[in-house]
Amino acid sequence: MIYLQLFISYLKIGFFGFGGGYAMLSLIQNEIVVQNGWLTNSEFTDIVAISQMTPGPIAINSATYIGYTVAGFWGSVVATVAVCLPALTLMILITRFFLRLQSNRYVKAALAGMHTVVIGMIGSAALLLMFPASNDGRSFIDAWSWIIFATAFIASYKKFNPILLIIISALAGIVIYYPL
Repeated sequence: MIYLQLFISYLKIGFFGFGGGYAMLSLIQNEIVVQNGWLTNSEFTDIVAISQMTPGPIAINSATYIGYTVAGFWGSVVATVAVCLPALTLMILITRFFLRLQSNRYVKAALAGMHTVVIGMIGSAALLLMFPASNDGRSFIDAWSWIIFATAFIASYKKFNPILLIIISALAGIVIYYPL
């Protein structure tokens, strides 16, 4: 049953997705695209882009969108609940004990180890989004994509208004990829 598969997949993502949404992207991509084949890399990249632009955490937004894409309304509910459940459960348990354990050397060592892994997972997610491949092994990112990326990166660095930057980038994409 697809709902059970969605629940188990997003429960795993919720339990092992340390470091927030961007660190979770490579885990989500592996589970959704590679393991279950529910989406292509291209579709996954589109959903990540939409998840980044909508309010809220990227992991929850992507769970909602992917759940809906895979199994409709109830699929989005199942995926969203499953990705939130581990964090909610762990936070309830941890808050009861963390203040007493925060100076424990084993807890400090575990957190230091997780910081290192999170940096690697964020790097992996960046590479995944920079060099995605379609099902036939070819990249769907072309020279125009790199030009839009470089322009947006420079504009962000120069403190350009992010809302205008998103709108201008969207309009550039429409003009370049869907000319009238």
